[in-house]
Amino acid sequence: MALRVCETFISIMGEASFAGLPGFFIRLSGCNLRCRYCDTTYAYAEGVERSLASLLGEAGASGYRLVLVTGGEPLLQEECLVLLSTLVERGFTVLLETNGSRPLEAVDPRVHRIIDLKCPGSGMAQHNYLKNLDYLTEKDELKFVVSNRRDFDWAMQVMAASRIWERCTVLFSPVFGLLPPSELAAWILATRLPLRLNLQLHKYIWGPDVKGM
Repeated sequence: MALRVCETFISIMGEASFAGLPGFFIRLSGCNLRCRYCDTTYAYAEGVERSLASLLGEAGASGYRLVLVTGGEPLLQEECLVLLSTLVERGFTVLLETNGSRPLEAVDPRVHRIIDLKCPGSGMAQHNYLKNLDYLTEKDELKFVVSNRRDFDWAMQVMAASRIWERCTVLFSPVFGLLPPSELAAWILATRLPLRLNLQLHKYIWGPDVKGM
């Protein structure tokens, strides 16, 4: 069994509740969306075929027990489901970053699923598979990348019916270089809800254009 892999590397987790922790990253190739602010366009097509065994071996040799599988959109490759489950079976804490357009039903429930639901500012909101929100649990996370106040208000409307912040961690990220974090922080505080400001630490540490970090 093989997967098309854009890159693998060791770094600090830049986002979500695991931000700041070191771990092993597997970035799979291919994406079905074209977000206006995408910072990993090189993952659209670049990549090499890697066997499951080679990826497991590299993860084990990394020395870390935290693994993030990301993209692109990793769930475009059916083999990703096997990769996720096998990593869990090997004793890794496994995170999955997905763009929210693909069904989550088949993802191993032991995996920490992080959905990047697309706001209107991305230009891709019409591709959201909203039924995924029904499957989120306390170990999962829902992320909104916000370009402006319209995006923030849209996200609040999406969450209002289900009060999903009571069921999982909800993250709000400003588009780097476009929306000041202080402005988004003020909007979050005004809601009086347990929403988490989510900054991309790797961009502040190494800069916005560095790959493999």
